[in-house]
Amino acid sequence: MEVEIAAEAKDKRFNRMVAITVVVLSIFMGLSQVKDGNIVQAMQQAQSSAVDSWGEYQATKTKQHIDETALAQIKALSLIGGGKAAQASAPEIARLTAEIAKYKAEIPQLRAQAKGFEDQYNALNVHDDQFDASDALISIAVSMSAVAALVEVAGALYGAWVFGAGGIIMGLAGFLGWSLHSDFMARLLS
Repeated sequence: MEVEIAAEAKDKRFNRMVAITVVVLSIFMGLSQVKDGNIVQAMQQAQSSAVDSWGEYQATKTKQHIDETALAQIKALSLIGGGKAAQASAPEIARLTAEIAKYKAEIPQLRAQAKGFEDQYNALNVHDDQFDASDALISIAVSMSAVAALVEVAGALYGAWVFGAGGIIMGLAGFLGWSLHSDFMARLLS
């Protein structure tokens, strides 16, 4: 009778360790999912802004090219037409020259802005990968904990703790901005 009570107490202790493991990992994973969702939204905004900026960059380069072509044509026509044609085209030449100068000043700024949004996206993507790895490792740990509870094997629970610790470390890396990143896991989970 005492053996049964001792075995029952041991089972309760083991099941409590499994339950605590699952609760801690689930809470951490839930918090990580909220943060990861916010990161994904910021990534989408950065990507959208990059696309818009590159579009504006391309449009400005196109306008510059059109104005340069028009300026060359006007100058060629004014040479052919003589003095009166040159005088008549002078205001248009001045306008096109000013527009071209404006575009030349805008283009590097637009390129830098678009590149900045791309860099922001890439930086956020590192943290998104960290949360993805955290989610995967913690999911494995929770599954292993469930198996440990069913088969009552301590080794399975210890394995769950190893995977759970890895998941928590990756999640903390995402929360705290650490540069911890696994290219292998990122490629695997992409």
